[in-house]
Amino acid sequence: MTDWIDVCDVEDVELEDVIRFDHDGRTFAVYRSLEGDVFATDGLCTHEQVHLADGLVIDNTIDCPKHNGRFNYQTGAPLRAPVCEALKTYPARVENGRIEIAVS
Repeated sequence: MTDWIDVCDVEDVELEDVIRFDHDGRTFAVYRSLEGDVFATDGLCTHEQVHLADGLVIDNTIDCPKHNGRFNYQTGAPLRAPVCEALKTYPARVENGRIEIAVS
């Protein structure tokens, strides 16, 4: 059974944007696509451990604010140097107007 963790109201994350979510000593980045779908990844860049929520979301990518490395936030795939290690992704959903993620 999957344990879903309540993050926030879906409207708290604008379309094509990201927020930081801290839970149980870990940091996550929670995204909302232009279409309104929700996604979640580790919240720190795999290159320099910078908070990705401070970065820029364009289409399905997140730019790291420190060195402009880029990831696909839907798959975690690194897309532009200097990042070369993928982000861990987590299941995300909207239930009753609330974003939830599964981090187990």
